Amino acid sequence: MQYMAIHHQFTSLVPICSSSFGRLIATKTSTITTITSRSSTCYPIKCTVVNSPRRSANYEPPIWSFDYIQSLTTQYKGEPYTSQLNKLEGDVKRILVETENSLAQLELIDLMQRLGISYHFENEINTILKKKYTSINNDHINDPNYNLYAIALEFRLLRQHGYAVAQEIFSAFKDETGKFNKARINDNIMGVLALYEASFYEKKDESILEEARIFTTECLKNYVVVMEQNKLSEDNIILISHALEIPLHWRTTRMEARWFIDVYEKREGKNSTLLEFAKLDFNMVQSTHQEDLKHLSRWWKHTKLGEKLNFARDRLMECFLWKLGVTFEAEFSYYRRISARLYVLITVIDDIYDVYGTLEELELFSNAVERWDVKAIKRLPDYMKMLFFVLFNTINEMTFDVLGENNNFVTIEYLKNSWAELCRSYLQEAKWFYSGYKPTLQEYIENSWISIGTPLILLHAYLAFTNPITKEALECLEEGYPTIIRQAAMILRFADDLATLSNELKRGDVPKSIQCYMHDTGASEDQARDHIKLLISKTWKEMNHQNEYNSHFSKIFLQICKSLTRTSLFIYQYGDGHASQDNLSKKRVLELIDNPILM
Repeated sequence: MQYMAIHHQFTSLVPICSSSFGRLIATKTSTITTITSRSSTCYPIKCTVVNSPRRSANYEPPIWSFDYIQSLTTQYKGEPYTSQLNKLEGDVKRILVETENSLAQLELIDLMQRLGISYHFENEINTILKKKYTSINNDHINDPNYNLYAIALEFRLLRQHGYAVAQEIFSAFKDETGKFNKARINDNIMGVLALYEASFYEKKDESILEEARIFTTECLKNYVVVMEQNKLSEDNIILISHALEIPLHWRTTRMEARWFIDVYEKREGKNSTLLEFAKLDFNMVQSTHQEDLKHLSRWWKHTKLGEKLNFARDRLMECFLWKLGVTFEAEFSYYRRISARLYVLITVIDDIYDVYGTLEELELFSNAVERWDVKAIKRLPDYMKMLFFVLFNTINEMTFDVLGENNNFVTIEYLKNSWAELCRSYLQEAKWFYSGYKPTLQEYIENSWISIGTPLILLHAYLAFTNPITKEALECLEEGYPTIIRQAAMILRFADDLATLSNELKRGDVPKSIQCYMHDTGASEDQARDHIKLLISKTWKEMNHQNEYNSHFSKIFLQICKSLTRTSLFIYQYGDGHASQDNLSKKRVLELIDNPILM
């Protein structure tokens, strides 16, 4: 299934998230969901648990062997490639700075972002956008080139970089009835596409942008139909189809760059300097990713967990893909190496709770993590002992290596508490399964935004990228998870449910959000899926409120939260991209990690 294929249904979503910590509210028709704390609530269930044989999800062994990963190599590292990259970087910087036409400069910034090279020029881009924001009204009055396309492009770039541009800037393209008018847009399909992409920066109660999304979605779909019926082909069709599948705002930088470099190379009038720089930068960063993956692979082999726990998903490569989506830049190599371990451990522990462990064993493991004491290993069954030991050592090592720089080892308390909280949420789902209890959607969401693992992952990132860790930061954590963490967790959970429901139904797993909504309302599966997609769209609107220039949290941490959200849409775009090893998954791995782009 192509994920997010029908965008116009997202626009009717009712608000579900408030701005306060720990509370998620919806109208009755969209399911009431209340989260009053960051802890998972255990709902009392009176039932008789019947002993049953251990289940199996029949996961296939990994197709990416240790030897294969260790053999990864590329020519694009060291001299003379570093010198060539530095020269091209200087050339691209001159092109950006010396571009005088306002619209051409915006297009260049957009192009650099899609090619995945804009991170090299953050200072220059910020200077340009700041100047445009301060003179935005005068620009539109005096420059005849500022049509819908130009205004929508500028709006999107400014909002993306944290500037509070008012949605009313698009009112000029409405008719006397207050609706968007094709005549006033002059049938400019690229303007319509630009407005469509801009509309996904909509915040709560921004009706103009919501109307824009509905209007542009219909226009773009009709345009594609007409072009296909007349058997016409043009470059715009590729961009429009790509956008209708998933908007640019919801796509990850690294994966989008890999796709767009190929598209841009075929474009007439392409800038050869930008293209060469984008290709070389991609290949050189890929060499760093290969070394990171080799490091992760050696750690995993050393733990022997893949051999001992062969009932669980051994998906080292797929776990590493998550990290590429979150932080792909070469400078974050060390963070990738240690934090990718979290994804691996979460996957294995999740499978123990979901598939393999008995309820008694799961309670023992949860208690051991709660105590965070190696002495607790004695009470665990054999297959859990090594897992707990690896978890214990990994988190303590991360604390020493990364968080120890802050001279504040109290952070270990927050990390071990986050693992205990994750296991409690897993245990709750196990109790539901063994008892046959069907949670309401409210109960399910209250527990599952923790069990998806996002809060734990982002808490580790928050502490790792907050330097120094202040008293205020620790007090913030005492109050509960930051709102943006909850929002990222909700989207990841819903994306996971949409993609994995079929497989989980086959093995008789606990009901997911789709089933819970069907049970609550009597809706069909298609209706329930549409509703969950609406919740994803609504939660994105809430995330758009997180202004990088008016936040208690660092810009890089907010970017990580949003990048993790985008990566979840990439991983689950065509199904369970985390567990699956189909041809599409293989293609993605080869393109992003193994095969360099031809120069």
